[in-house]
Amino acid sequence: MMVSLDGFIEGPHKELDWHLVDNETEDFIYDTLSNVDGILLGRKSYDLLKDYWPSSDNMIAHHMNYLPKFVFSKTLKSVTDWKNTSIVNGNLEEQVKTLKNTPGKDLILFGGAEIATILNQFNLIDQYWLFVNPVILGSGTALFKDPNARLQLSFLDMKVFRNGTVLLKYIKD
Repeated sequence: MMVSLDGFIEGPHKELDWHLVDNETEDFIYDTLSNVDGILLGRKSYDLLKDYWPSSDNMIAHHMNYLPKFVFSKTLKSVTDWKNTSIVNGNLEEQVKTLKNTPGKDLILFGGAEIATILNQFNLIDQYWLFVNPVILGSGTALFKDPNARLQLSFLDMKVFRNGTVLLKYIKD
């Protein structure tokens, strides 16, 4: 997840123009996506991404378009506008556990404070990767919205990008 220094994943008007993504970051994301078997998305993230990736010539587009994508939504009826995408409705906790227990590589969550909060509540996130951008937004959408959520994490790794973004990796205790 891209996050501002003060903990927001989007600005007060839903803007994302503050994300610092350069060639080094794209290379890292490309390599990361080479090692996953699927992408989890909330409906709002799906709506934002589905219009960009299918026609993008960005190097990451190959993975974004060909990896299986699982959209968690109670309202979507179809997802025919983005290749290899399916809707997951019903019991989110059971569905994610089933996906996680499928043999293969890891799953990755792309965006979405609401789905991140729900997955966190069900203890379904194994690692937290936060791309902390060197920007303070002051307000916007907080990454975790549950004021009662408290989770102790242990530092796993970090990577500093030349553009000032720092990737922090944590694992559940």
